[in-house]
Formats: sequence, C-alpha cells, structure tokens
Amino acid sequence: MDKALYIAMTGAKQNMRGQTSHANNLANVNTGGFKADFAQARSMPIYYGDGLPTRAYALEEQGGTNFSQGNQQETGGDLDMAINGPGYIAVQAPDGSEAYTRAGALQTDEFGALRTVTGLPVIGNGGPITIPPAQKIEIGRDGSITIHAQGQKADALVQIDRIKLVNPAPNTVKKSTDGLFRVMDGKDVVTAPPDINVTVNSGFIEGSNVNAVSELTGMLTLARQYEMHVKMMSTVEKDSESAARLLQLNG
Repeated sequence: MDKALYIAMTGAKQNMRGQTSHANNLANVNTGGFKADFAQARSMPIYYGDGLPTRAYALEEQGGTNFSQGNQQETGGDLDMAINGPGYIAVQAPDGSEAYTRAGALQTDEFGALRTVTGLPVIGNGGPITIPPAQKIEIGRDGSITIHAQGQKADALVQIDRIKLVNPAPNTVKKSTDGLFRVMDGKDVVTAPPDINVTVNSGFIEGSNVNAVSELTGMLTLARQYEMHVKMMSTVEKDSESAARLLQLNG
C-alpha cells in the first residue's frame, strides 16, 4: 500500500512543479528573445544502504531549453537588433560576470551607456559600451556601432565600438534562473570568444519562441495527471482502511 501511496504523492508534487515551468513559459510569451524551458519527469528508485530499491518516486527535472529562433518583428528602432540564426549578445550580469542574451531591444541611459531593456550593460570590444551624444546611431550587420555626432556634418560618421556577438556550441550553453545564458566548461562558467560570423538585423527584435497553445495544453495535461494522482491516494487510503477492518475481524 505504501508503495502506491508514495508514488502517487510524489507524482502529484512533481506535476505541480511541471506546471510552474509551463506557467513561466506562458508568462513570457511576449518577452523578446525568451527561450522556452522544457519540463520532464522520470521515475527514481530509492536506495537504503545495501538493500534493494523497493521504492520509487517521480522526479521532475529541468528538461533543457528550446533554442529555436523566435520570429523577427520589425520596429524601426535605431538600437533594436535581432540575431540571424544562432548566436548571442554579450552583456554584463548583475554580479559583474559576462552572460549572454537574445533580447536585442537596446537603449541608452542618461550617461550614454548601452543597456538591455532590463538594464544590463551591453559588452563591446573593450567592455561595456558607452555611446556619446549623437544625432543618429546605426548598428551594422556585424554589430558595429556607427554614430553621426551632434554638431558634425552629415557625412561625419564614426564607428565607436562593436557589440560582442558570440556563438558557443549549443551543448555548452545553459540557461540560468535569471533568464541569461552562460557557457559551461564542465561545472565552470567560461567566457565565449567573439564570432565574426554572427550577423544581426538592425531595426528588428526577436520575439519569444513560446508556443502558447502547446504550453496551455501541457498545463491541462498536467492538471489531469494531478487529479489522477490525488484519486490514487484516495483509493490507497480506502484500501488501507478496508485491510485494517479485515485484520480486526480476523483478530
């Protein structure tokens, strides 16, 4: 009896965690550059010392990230950019380390620092990029930033920096809890080198790759499974009570 109860109980618990993953994906269906998370579960045997695994439970785990490209949406913004194909924009994470994102809706703050919409500094050839006052800003296909400085002639264009674009191997990229991507070498976080083959479309941003219908269907499926687990726990409880009554009668 306790085997069935334990499996049903852990299954219901992991179904709730799986719904959290789907709910997070749905919440970011309109977040630029967002990559959906997969959710999966598996059975896990329980070992006690040298004994055999006579119990098992359900375990929900991170099933990886969907790295497929979202649709590009034209905005016409001078500082908006969408990466063509694989690749990432290098940014400075809140802890000062280098991380990567696909969210290309950029902006400048009051000091001219180039940042993402979440306030993260964008990294260039020599670190975080700062753009001087300019009448016009252009981002080239290679990530180069060219400006028409204020008070200068129309043909006085100056390239001030180049956004660092990287393209690490997909099996080394891990999505962190803060939504940023990091490159892993085993258990260590490493910095990816710039890749000159990564190109961008200026005036566009990449949308989320979340499929709202698929995520909603997944949530409904998990909800039904949760109800089945709860029903199983109720059945086990009734069977246990019946067995106890039989033992009392035989006693």
